[in-house]
Amino acid sequence: MSSIPPRSLSTDRLFLRPTSALDADRALEIQSDWEVTRMLSMASFPPDGPQIKQWFADHEREWLAGEAYRFAVNLESRMIGVVDVDAIAECEGSLGYWLDRAAWGHGYAFEAARAVTRFAFQDVGLRALRAGHAHDNPTSGRVLTKLGFAPLDTVLLFSHPRGESVAQCRYKLTSSIA
Repeated sequence: MSSIPPRSLSTDRLFLRPTSALDADRALEIQSDWEVTRMLSMASFPPDGPQIKQWFADHEREWLAGEAYRFAVNLESRMIGVVDVDAIAECEGSLGYWLDRAAWGHGYAFEAARAVTRFAFQDVGLRALRAGHAHDNPTSGRVLTKLGFAPLDTVLLFSHPRGESVAQCRYKLTSSIA
């Protein structure tokens, strides 16, 4: 699978652009909200500013290497979150997303994730996507099932922000593109 040049995506209400190192401060602000970060498996709480800066600084390299495609979700020129496909191997990847709590309940997660799912299948050429959510985040599960993801199973996964293992509901979506 060859590398995809960085490009932006648009939906009816959102503009999704490749993340950059400049997004780290806004991400730190969003992840300073416990209600956001407790739903993530790998983030720390309170957020670690240098770690977030380092993570964002590596996004361009990941994109060019075809390892991950991370998009800043912008609403009216303000970043409200991130949607990405990472852990890419053997024509499969993992879809993830997180949004500022003020953006919850407006359908932005579905809208942005739908655009990135299409990008992953049509532009990147992935054949399947995996995704998951903490058991106590059923809203994320509704986003995934609305996108067409099928439930697979539930496993225990260590949550770094919570400092304990939590049940994670896992899903899979196979490309309909032949």
